[in-house]
Amino acid sequence: MSEDKKRQAKDYLVRAGERGQESPVRHPLNPNSEVYYTALSDRVGMKRVQLALGRLPPGRESFAYHSHMAQEEFVYILSGTGEAEIGEETFEVGPGDYMGFPTDGTAHNLKNIGQEDLVYLMGGERTDLEVAHFPHHGKVLISHPDLLYLIDEKALEKKTREEWISESRPAKDQAPADN
Repeated sequence: MSEDKKRQAKDYLVRAGERGQESPVRHPLNPNSEVYYTALSDRVGMKRVQLALGRLPPGRESFAYHSHMAQEEFVYILSGTGEAEIGEETFEVGPGDYMGFPTDGTAHNLKNIGQEDLVYLMGGERTDLEVAHFPHHGKVLISHPDLLYLIDEKALEKKTREEWISESRPAKDQAPADN
């Protein structure tokens, strides 16, 4: 019998009064980052999708301006007033507003510009490997469940897939190496 079959129906429900403790999170690249995070999807055993309740105090930011290369992300505002920095623009956001971030390189961040807490749902994919870009800081983060690598963007050699493949082919006048 699988692990899921042993669970009771109530194990798939997280009631408002039973969400558990908030976890404060501050992004190391942004001293103004201060989000209080309550994991929801973990509480019901979800493995491929993550969902959390986020709470930003007035004047604080969620993380650091970033984009994703492997995991899509979304934010749905429940209460409060925020400012979303998306690409080169900023937008005031409030209850009912939804932001979705595919892996197209569009950077984003959220700031509470109101007088009350900004409360929102945030979620997305959960994969073993994520690569995030922090363009304001010139950093790239490679994230694995056990390790995080924060790399100076200048140290990276950037190539398109086509460049990589063409450079790996032997020249037409060069014989393949014997193995």
